[in-house]
Amino acid sequence: MNTKLHAISDSQGRPLNLFVTADQVSDYIGARALLSSLPNVDWLLGDRGYDADWFRDALKDKGIRACIPSRKQRMKTVKYDKRRYKRRNRIAIMFGRLKDWRRVATRYDRCPKVFLSAIALAVLVIYWL
Repeated sequence: MNTKLHAISDSQGRPLNLFVTADQVSDYIGARALLSSLPNVDWLLGDRGYDADWFRDALKDKGIRACIPSRKQRMKTVKYDKRRYKRRNRIAIMFGRLKDWRRVATRYDRCPKVFLSAIALAVLVIYWL
């Protein structure tokens, strides 16, 4: 039983919103779920899994510029700011700090709601207290 955690974080790497999906589910599901809760920002940094035309158009409608590299299967590559994309390491560091909590790293909880609650508790203690 694997899960995938989708997160929106601020410029300092602190998580603002979290969403859990099954591991085999596409990243588009998490993107669609978190789209309405995006804060008012200038840029969104995302990995290749979030590269979809509908997602880029939705971001453009909100006035957000996307810094997402194109998937390898895409026929026409999309340009992105490589220098800005390097700042995405803050998000990787955030996930690494969450995995310092053994309960989150090993996923003791079978129920997704309880697992998300454990993640939220870890986020609260690590970043906001």
